[in-house]
Amino acid sequence: MSLIQQTLHEWRALLRLGAPILVAQLAQMANGFVDTLMAGNASSFDLAAVGIGVSFWVPLSLFFMGVLGALQPIIAEHNGAKRFDNIVPVAWQGIYIALIGSLGVMLLLWNVMPLVELFKADAKTAAIVEGYLQAFVWGVPALLLITALRGFTDGMGHTKVFMVVSLLGTLCNIPLNYIFIYGKFGMPELGGIGCGWATTGANMVALAAMLVYLHWGKANKNIHFFHTIHTPSVILIRRILKLGIPIGVTLFVEVSMFCAIAIFLMPLGAQTVAAHQIVLNATSMAFMVPLSLGMAVLLRVSYLVGEQTLGRARLVARSSLLLALAIACINVPILFFGRELLANMYTQEPEVVAIATQLLKLAAIFQLVDVLQVVAVNGLRGYQDTALPMWIIVLAFWGVCLPLGYVLAYTNIIISAAGAQGYWIALTVGLAIAAILLIWRLFAFKPTSTPPLST
Repeated sequence: MSLIQQTLHEWRALLRLGAPILVAQLAQMANGFVDTLMAGNASSFDLAAVGIGVSFWVPLSLFFMGVLGALQPIIAEHNGAKRFDNIVPVAWQGIYIALIGSLGVMLLLWNVMPLVELFKADAKTAAIVEGYLQAFVWGVPALLLITALRGFTDGMGHTKVFMVVSLLGTLCNIPLNYIFIYGKFGMPELGGIGCGWATTGANMVALAAMLVYLHWGKANKNIHFFHTIHTPSVILIRRILKLGIPIGVTLFVEVSMFCAIAIFLMPLGAQTVAAHQIVLNATSMAFMVPLSLGMAVLLRVSYLVGEQTLGRARLVARSSLLLALAIACINVPILFFGRELLANMYTQEPEVVAIATQLLKLAAIFQLVDVLQVVAVNGLRGYQDTALPMWIIVLAFWGVCLPLGYVLAYTNIIISAAGAQGYWIALTVGLAIAAILLIWRLFAFKPTSTPPLST
């Protein structure tokens, strides 16, 4: 088979893995859209409270979801190596990590109100935030357990399972929001607090569906997940955490940076912050495609490393960068030439539309480096190389983006104070540095015949 034929074969494999992941990611984003839309129809207080509540639980949950993301490359590597007896014990350790992580997240969210008060939210909004989070916390164990079990199904190459589970959760979230927010079918009208209960209910339904699949799914007939309860293994948990904590830190750094930028833009006025959020939402939607490709690359590279076909693993990791550029060639013109249409889809306020239109120009350029860095970092995770990529992301985001953004936005040291545009210029510079360093690491990395996390 020629090099071109091998490349096309691997790209088709990435498509089979990545397409369900993309659908699942979009379904999860749809949950946030539905919550925002339905809470906004209740009142502006409910909308603000849900937004504040989400800003607290998302970074915490993403950290632990990143830690559990270590399960995917480990299990995919065992699957490629045909070490099937090692798969279920690893998956069970993920369950124990999810349960412990759930307790940590729940305790933090139960005691988050002093921080809400620090931001001087009005009493009505603060009360809704408290009720929303107290309702949401009961679904945290289901959320993290789904993530742990996804490590098993994705690692086995069954990415359609999480897609179906995500779609089911989204479909349940809509009627549950309707019932709890607006007080239907005899339920009290809870407003934004109802979003918390709806999310909890949807997470529990999704978890139940995942458990049903694991017990009765035909694809698992040779791997009996629940026949034996594997006890906690300090050795396996330590290895998972060694790989997963850098992933969790990376996700936390990324999310916290965008939250910080929104806060730093507050002195420029509500219109500027709103425009930034519009651009962030639009780029997040576009980002789902390269993110799904990156996750597919992670799974495929891990599988091939386990299979000991290191040449093909290297081919997948490197050639996927061409696919990333192809995605950028689609995203860039959509954001650049469609910027006015996109801005008007979110708001009709002329000042907000004008600012968002200017920011979308920069966001279009930002796509070029963003798609490369996300595919490169996932390729490295497929090699189970996460520590150095974590430090590269920390350097790029906290060491470059935030301070450079402040300088460009509010001072005349480099250019005339550029306001919100300064932060998007800084984002592009920081992500360009990250992309260059991550690609260098990807090409320089030498996978061995014995992966570092083999059992």
